[in-house]
Amino acid sequence: MQTPVERTARDVIHDLRAFTNPERRASTLGYFPSAMENLGVAVPDIRRVLKATRQLVREWSDVDVHDLARAIVAQGTLEGRQLAYELIASRKSLLHSLRKADVLRLGEGMDNWVSVDVFSCSIAGQLWRERALPDAELLRWARSRDRWWRRAALASTIPLNLASRGGKGDVERTLLVCERLAADREEMVAKALSWALRTLVPISAVTVETFLAEYEDELAARVLREVRNKLHTGRKNGPRT
Repeated sequence: MQTPVERTARDVIHDLRAFTNPERRASTLGYFPSAMENLGVAVPDIRRVLKATRQLVREWSDVDVHDLARAIVAQGTLEGRQLAYELIASRKSLLHSLRKADVLRLGEGMDNWVSVDVFSCSIAGQLWRERALPDAELLRWARSRDRWWRRAALASTIPLNLASRGGKGDVERTLLVCERLAADREEMVAKALSWALRTLVPISAVTVETFLAEYEDELAARVLREVRNKLHTGRKNGPRT
């Protein structure tokens, strides 16, 4: 017999399936390939189900909501995992109760950039910014053989520097991770390094220019091009023509 948490997790996935768009699913299978099931649900529809889920569990304890999020992740869908991460992030008392082991369990099985980026920006980076995750843990991710954990280390710098994610700027900790991965040529990691540095530009453009000069021989061409475009034009891909 299923528990209330398990039944609710099943119902959440059922509600997401109601928004399946076959065309979106077909177009995104190659955009973020994953072993997880791609339901083909657009972000606004994920947010609709998230809103309904938040309302449903508003009287639940943090422990039960945490268990629900993990049960949703265990259902094995891309969209369910995204919803689960955002469900946790939306309940601040739950988010800030998480410990390192909880964060690592939530990240288990990440195998695509969407899951990694939502995990990093909504959970890991938030906790790191508040020093609930130590620098040493993010540096451990940066040394991982798993490209997705290396990407997570870089994507977790975004909440340090992006105002819409609560960031006020943290040059030191951003560079702490960027320096470790400057020479990483794995595409998903290089893209995240570019993102991290471009997000740092409004905080300290001089710091980013210095970083590019110091690591120019190690950085992927993509990183140099996109970050220089951001520095000189304010856009990743340069000015519109």
